[in-house]
Amino acid sequence: MVLMQANGIVRPIFALLLLSSLILIIYNFSAITARVPPLLTNVVSAGGHSRFHRPNTGGSLKGHDPLLEPEKGPAGKLYGPGEINRTSATLLSLVRNNELDGMLQSMKDLQETWNNKFSYPWTFINDEEFTQEFKDKTTLAAGNAKTSYHTIPKEDWDIPSWIDPDLVKESANILKEKKVQYAKMSSYHQMCRWNSGKFYHHPALKDIRWYWRVEPKVHFFCDVDYDVFRYMEDNGKSYGFVINIYDSPESIETLWPNTLEFIAEHPEYIHKNNAMQWLTDSKIRPEHNMKAHGYSTCHFWSNFEIGDMNFWRSKAYEDYFAHLDRAGGFFYERWGDAPVHSIGLGLFEDRDKIHWFRDIGYQHIPYFNCPSSPKCHKRCQAGRFTDGQGLDQEDCRANWFEMVHMD
Repeated sequence: MVLMQANGIVRPIFALLLLSSLILIIYNFSAITARVPPLLTNVVSAGGHSRFHRPNTGGSLKGHDPLLEPEKGPAGKLYGPGEINRTSATLLSLVRNNELDGMLQSMKDLQETWNNKFSYPWTFINDEEFTQEFKDKTTLAAGNAKTSYHTIPKEDWDIPSWIDPDLVKESANILKEKKVQYAKMSSYHQMCRWNSGKFYHHPALKDIRWYWRVEPKVHFFCDVDYDVFRYMEDNGKSYGFVINIYDSPESIETLWPNTLEFIAEHPEYIHKNNAMQWLTDSKIRPEHNMKAHGYSTCHFWSNFEIGDMNFWRSKAYEDYFAHLDRAGGFFYERWGDAPVHSIGLGLFEDRDKIHWFRDIGYQHIPYFNCPSSPKCHKRCQAGRFTDGQGLDQEDCRANWFEMVHMD
């Protein structure tokens, strides 16, 4: 592409290119929707809780929050320390050397509340080599649990060859004008792409099925006395979350149209017991659905995930990620791994295999998951959703409870 040097001309050219691409996707939106199987257009809400009522003003669940009810833990057989062999699982962190202090804080909390009882290994992954200081201090913090340290293969982290760097630069300017966070941080876009569709193929994880994603600077408040990985495996679950919120629609304007294009081509991948109603709700925060062209933007906040990597390795999800990857939205927009994972789960997985870990007390600024349980030792306030101002409306749990289930 031959570029004109005058900024006054270059910018309109790129803006026009981006706009024309978006118009083309939206123009085809009706045609794509018409090709979507009836399974997705005739959604029933069986499984949700009609007794659940969202406050009239919207926002967080407040007095209707099930976290205010006495917490007893999940139903079924729960295995405590030493009662059964551990399964194939790891605690997983994508982390950099300069995040050591925040990582040590997260490790301290999780070791004290859970992993000192089970000693599952820690796997640390970075896009550069870990320092000896990082290795020494995290090894000490892990107690009896093993630790391992790995780098990301260059071909999995670098921006793909089909992405136009000039278009990325101008796209970032437009995203910044729309106040999209991290719009100009290339490494953030790369991280979102890697977490969306690359991490589960890392050589260090090839023989591992389960992972618990742990990020720096998070808190775990409540004692958990059972093996969460065995719970997931023994009860046929594939994904566990704690926080369910709305995304910034400005960051993912073409994600849903691209998704509709994919499922129109591959209706065979759609699970009969899907969560489409949760993905497409427009009654609550209709402006989000409108800006995201049909997607509610509700998603599982993926800084906490307890998941089965076999789902991500399935042909349905792998093909979906490849489709999104070629579309370029990880770099031309700011598609995050949270909405990508959530849409993949909501479409291709049995929604009954998705579990809310209501008993795990957790905080990633500015949101909480805090149950009413003596096992939390008053370290967090039961039912508290956020300590930020004006953020109650970001809580999307009500939609999940109403349209899917509370389990």
